Amino acid sequence: MSVTAAPGFVAAGVSAGIRPSGKPDLALVRSLEPAVGCALWTQNRVQAAPVAVSKRHLAEAEPQAVVVNAGVANAATGRPGEEDAERTAVHAAERLGLEPAQVVVLSTGVIGPRLPMEKLLAGVDEAAAALSPGGGPAAAGAILTTDAGPKTALAGAGGFTVGGMAKGAGMIHPRLATMLAIVTTDYPLAPGEPEGFLRPAVERTFNRISVDGDCSTNDAVVLLARRGVSERDASLDGQFAEALESVCADLARQIVADGEGATVVLEIAVRGASSSEEAHAIALRVATSPLVKTAAFGRDPNWGRVLAAAGSAPWNGGFAQLDAERLRLSFDGTPVFADGSPTGLVPTLSGSESTIELELGLGDGSCAYLASDLSYDYVKLNAEYTT
Repeated sequence: MSVTAAPGFVAAGVSAGIRPSGKPDLALVRSLEPAVGCALWTQNRVQAAPVAVSKRHLAEAEPQAVVVNAGVANAATGRPGEEDAERTAVHAAERLGLEPAQVVVLSTGVIGPRLPMEKLLAGVDEAAAALSPGGGPAAAGAILTTDAGPKTALAGAGGFTVGGMAKGAGMIHPRLATMLAIVTTDYPLAPGEPEGFLRPAVERTFNRISVDGDCSTNDAVVLLARRGVSERDASLDGQFAEALESVCADLARQIVADGEGATVVLEIAVRGASSSEEAHAIALRVATSPLVKTAAFGRDPNWGRVLAAAGSAPWNGGFAQLDAERLRLSFDGTPVFADGSPTGLVPTLSGSESTIELELGLGDGSCAYLASDLSYDYVKLNAEYTT
């Protein structure tokens, strides 16, 4: 049930006719009990209308419901696009007995076109009537664009539940949140608390994945939690934080594995850097290198490409510190470069996962990243995205 796994949450997914294919394209999630929540948003300077509207709503009220449409991003649509997003929230609020500011609106799809509002609002009506505790799978299916299938995750925490759903396969690169994701929990939180739990979880999961190095205009991660702390045992906060991060990590990995045209998930681990920030810079550079990613597609252990990427990781106006004489590089556990020289070993890469490990020998900084390969299919799909 994913996003409705926690008691007190209902969802629905319907076909509103926004997508020409007729596939499900509108999802609605709401809390039946008073909720608190937060969202983390894309840092792209071009931000979609629903991002702007939802930011204002979250500054005014605690979120109680989320409306998501797929097929049209409602991005780069100017003031009319914001009016459409606001109208969506007002309409949903009327159907759910809420205030408009209690509704978060999310959109995903092609940038530029206006939302077909008659179809969208009719879809909201249909979804509102279909809300149920068993509606999680339908909602997860209704938010997809180029995804191969729904992405859901579930974890437990001291008798409480964390469930989530996400979409994302292309235009994936971390900037606070890299896709659309909604996570719900019956773990009771007070107003102002959700972001303290969500932000570190996102930083270590959704912010450390990359499919193509492009940051979306619509990215968001939303957390809805049951409101209240009187019944909470604060000693369970650590377990809840772990469960929340587990759900985010599961969804993040599913996004990378489902990267457009992806055939390999690359696990990139950098250890022994001068600082954690520099380790992050190096892992990010390797994860986004087109040469590393295309080599992964060909199952080619081209370690020279990894070294070149690692040695040119932008950091603090220059490059992150790296000493080739101290560096050790391994593919799937096989060392291919150590102490300034190749080892002569040639790993055999196969399967759908591959590990790249860099030991720098400079300090205690570390960072792990997930990335997909870059295939022929990725180019073909994105060359014909709107045509």
